Amino acid sequence: MSAKRAVFTDKAPAPLPVFSQAIVHNGIVYCSGQVGTDPATRELVEGTVKDRTAQIFRNITAVLEAAGSSLEKLLKVNIFLTNMDDFAAVNDVYAQVLNFEPKP
Repeated sequence: MSAKRAVFTDKAPAPLPVFSQAIVHNGIVYCSGQVGTDPATRELVEGTVKDRTAQIFRNITAVLEAAGSSLEKLLKVNIFLTNMDDFAAVNDVYAQVLNFEPKP
């Protein structure tokens, strides 16, 4: 059984001390959850839900790259919304960012 390793990059928001940005185990990257926080300011980005969703994908991209992976290798994506009125806006960004096949 291969060892697992934690992933850290300063190009994504720093995790709380009890989390890693991601774990790599047996060649698979397991990313922790992300929110629309700017890693430089540690503040939620200004703007719309689309702006925040785009920031989330920038954060995920940075973590995946630090792990030696990419969005194109995603196997699964979980998105949690607090307001279903935001579904279409989030879906728009998802479709723009994950513009390859097969989609996760």
